Amino acid sequence: MNQNNQAMPTAKSGGRRFRNDVILIAALLAIVALAGLFVFLFRQPGDTVVVTIDGEHFATYSLNENVTVPIHTGEDGEQLNLLIIQDGQAYVQKASCPDGICAAHRPIKREGESIVCLPHRVVITVHSTSAQDEPDIVT
Repeated sequence: MNQNNQAMPTAKSGGRRFRNDVILIAALLAIVALAGLFVFLFRQPGDTVVVTIDGEHFATYSLNENVTVPIHTGEDGEQLNLLIIQDGQAYVQKASCPDGICAAHRPIKREGESIVCLPHRVVITVHSTSAQDEPDIVT
C-alpha cells in the first residue's frame, strides 16, 4: 500500500496523456507547416540584387536588366564569382572557390532569397524596393 495514501496512476490515464501529447504535437506541427507553406507560396518577387563582400555593400543591380557581373575578391582580385542576371533571375555561373556551392545554387528571384559564397565572403540577396516603400502596418 502507498505510504502517503495517494492514488497510483493507472495505465489507462497514462495512455490518455500520451495520446493527448501526440495530438498536441501533431497539431502544432501542422500549424507550423501551413504557416511555412503560406510564406513560401506568397513571397513577393524581387526587383533588385544586392551584392555584399565581407559584410560591406559592393553593388546593387536591377533584375529587369540582363547583365554579367564579374565579382573579384581577395587581396589581388584573384578570386572570382561570375554573377549572371538574366530574365529576372540571378545566379552564379562560375566561381573559383574550391567547393563551388554558390555556382551549384539554383537561380534566385524572390525577395529574401540569397546565394552565399563563404570562401570569398560574397552574399547575393534579392530585395524588393516596392515592399520598402509601403508602410509596415496592418489595417
